[in-house]
Amino acid sequence: MFKKYNFSAGPGKLPESVLKRMKLELTDYHGLGLSIMEISHRDQVVLDLIDQTSEKIKQILELDDDKRVIFLQGGGTMQFHMVPLNLSIENDCVDYVDTGYWAEKAIKVAKELGRNTYISGKSHTSIPKNLKIRRNAKYLHLCSNNTVMGTQWKSFPETNCPIVADMSSDLLSKRINANDFGLIYAHAQKILGAAGVTIVIVSDKLLEHSSQLVPDFFRYNTHILAKSNYHTPPIFAIYSIDCMLDWLQDEAGGIEAIEANNSIKASKLYNFLDDSKIFNSPVEEQSRSKMNVIFHATNDDAGKNFMCYAEKNGFLGLKGHRSRGGFRASLYNAVTISDVNALIDSMHEFESNCG
Repeated sequence: MFKKYNFSAGPGKLPESVLKRMKLELTDYHGLGLSIMEISHRDQVVLDLIDQTSEKIKQILELDDDKRVIFLQGGGTMQFHMVPLNLSIENDCVDYVDTGYWAEKAIKVAKELGRNTYISGKSHTSIPKNLKIRRNAKYLHLCSNNTVMGTQWKSFPETNCPIVADMSSDLLSKRINANDFGLIYAHAQKILGAAGVTIVIVSDKLLEHSSQLVPDFFRYNTHILAKSNYHTPPIFAIYSIDCMLDWLQDEAGGIEAIEANNSIKASKLYNFLDDSKIFNSPVEEQSRSKMNVIFHATNDDAGKNFMCYAEKNGFLGLKGHRSRGGFRASLYNAVTISDVNALIDSMHEFESNCG
C-alpha cells in the first residue's frame, strides 16, 4: 500500500509513534493484563490516569492554582450550552464574536437560552480588529481558530469581562497565556487525541456565582468536585490525550518547537497558494489560520479534477466543509513538514499538467 497523507479537519491525524504506543498498550495497560477500556472508572488506575493527564495540561500551560482542568463529553456543542448556563442567567448580557460557522452555532444557543446576546464583531474572512464589548457583559465568547472559515486569532482582545474561548482546533498548537482566559474548552479529536472527550479549563473565580438552578449534570462545579468522574468518563479518549501530551513534550520538543513547526508548514502552503495560477486562498493574510488552510480552484472543472487526483495519490481529507465547498488542508500538530511538502509537490504537478 502506498503512503497516505491525512489532512482531515477532524478527527485529525495522530502521530505514528502514538498509534504504535496505543496498539502496544491496547490489551495490556501498564502490565495489568487488561485494556484501559476494560478497567472500572472507579479503579485507582483510572483515577490516576485522569489526574496525571490533568496535571500535564496544567504544567504545559503553566496554569495558575485557581484553574481547574476537567474532561467532559458532548463536544463543543455541549459547551455552547454549558457556558451560558453556568456563567449567566436569563436576560444577562453576553457578548459573542461571530467569525463564522462554529461561532454562529454558539450564538444561536445563547439566544435560545434567553440571554441578551450581542454580536461584537462579524467577519467570516478575517478576524475583526475593533470590537465593541459591553461593560455589563458577563463574558466575551470567541472561537480562537475557525476550522470552516480558515481564520485564527493571532492575539486576543483586552476586556473587562472574562474571555471564553473555543480552542478545539488550536489548543497546544502555539504558546498562549491560558491564565488570561476565564474559560477554555477544546474537544480533542482535531489536535489533542481521539474523539469523545472535551477538555475544559476554568477558573474558580468565574464559577463563584454560577447559577444553582442549572441541573447537576450541566454544572461545571459538579464535574470539578467529582474530578471528571461524575459518571463513566470517556476513558480511552482521555488516555489518548495523555499519550498526545507525552508525545508533545518528549518527541515534538514542547510548545515552542511545535509552534515553530506549525508556522513553517503553514507558510510553505500559503506561499504556494499565493503564487499558484489555479489555486487561491480567500482568507485575509493577517487572519490566516495555521491549522486549517482554506483554498479554492479557479473553476469547477479544475476543482473536481484536483479532488480525484489528490485522492488517487493518497492525499485524504482535503474536501472543504460542506457549507463552503472548495478545499481544506488541516495542518494539526501531527502533520509533518514532509507531509506538507508532498502535498505542495503534488499540487505543483497537477498545475503543470493542467497548463
